Amino acid sequence: MKVVKVSSLFGVHYGSNLELNRLLPDPTGINFVSRTANNNGVSAKVQRIPGLAPIKAGVLTVAGGGSVLETFVQPEPFYSGRDLYYLDPKTEMTLQQKLYYCMCIRKNKYRFNYGRQANRTLKDLLIPDLNEIPTWLDSAFSQVVEDWTQTLTHFPTVSVAKA
Repeated sequence: MKVVKVSSLFGVHYGSNLELNRLLPDPTGINFVSRTANNNGVSAKVQRIPGLAPIKAGVLTVAGGGSVLETFVQPEPFYSGRDLYYLDPKTEMTLQQKLYYCMCIRKNKYRFNYGRQANRTLKDLLIPDLNEIPTWLDSAFSQVVEDWTQTLTHFPTVSVAKA
């Protein structure tokens, strides 16, 4: 299997480097992505900051510290906290391919035990080359989506009794 550095497939960029406690919460605002392993990395929704454009949707976010190498595809524009990187694909990738690379990057977590961070080395992590992605990926992903759709379609609704 041919492996390449993360930086050969993605532009590696440091995020917004904002502090959540200095931002204003807004339930309908912009996602704030931090180094958490939960909720796709989104820890809050905040008000748009005048003069600061959010990072575009469709990129991968990677925690350089905290929950090191937690990696997610961001479906919406976002701001980010410290030690959070975003990876912008250098060539067009499908959602399935991006999710595959999230898994490949996470598989390197063991290299960062004992408090080590991935800040300087993220760009040099080795991942499979784009043409090494398994051919079954698209069909497997489609099957998972179809299975969940069937499950949710047949999921019973819950009614709330009125007092």
